[in-house]
Amino acid sequence: GAETKGVFRVGMECNYAPFNWTQTSANDRTVPITSGGYADGYDVQIAKLIADGLGKKLEIVKIEWDGLIPAVNAEKIDAVIAGMSPTEERKISVDFSDPYYESDLVIVVKADSEYAKATSIQDFKGAKITAQLNTFHYTVIDQIEGVKKQTAMESFPAMIVALSSGKIDGYIS
Repeated sequence: GAETKGVFRVGMECNYAPFNWTQTSANDRTVPITSGGYADGYDVQIAKLIADGLGKKLEIVKIEWDGLIPAVNAEKIDAVIAGMSPTEERKISVDFSDPYYESDLVIVVKADSEYAKATSIQDFKGAKITAQLNTFHYTVIDQIEGVKKQTAMESFPAMIVALSSGKIDGYIS
């Protein structure tokens, strides 16, 4: 299994600021990522507290979103600390702790976009909207009448690039 004596291995994308991200330099808040670089963010700070409480050394394992649940089930990691909603489908294969943070869904748009003043999801009729692959966020798009649902994207950085370049009008976060 993952549980190396004295080590608490936590998986996260390290790509979802402000909750978790990757940086090249260390500081008093960061934790080394097993594959290189350093992780920080709310999820990393929570992981530190849990590792300290267990009396173990923390290891952050950077894993793509789709790989997080398979990694914990294959015992490659001991836990996932991420913005993962406890859906019924996920509860079949993994257990969830009480959440340390709960958020509402939003649609991220450019500040100068025609959609910037939207007050309802129905204001996004005709908009090109996407979300991250294999997230429940992607299914929410279907509630918007007349939306141009775009192919789901791998990561938040990919969606930010698509939004900045005008390929999409917004993404669910």
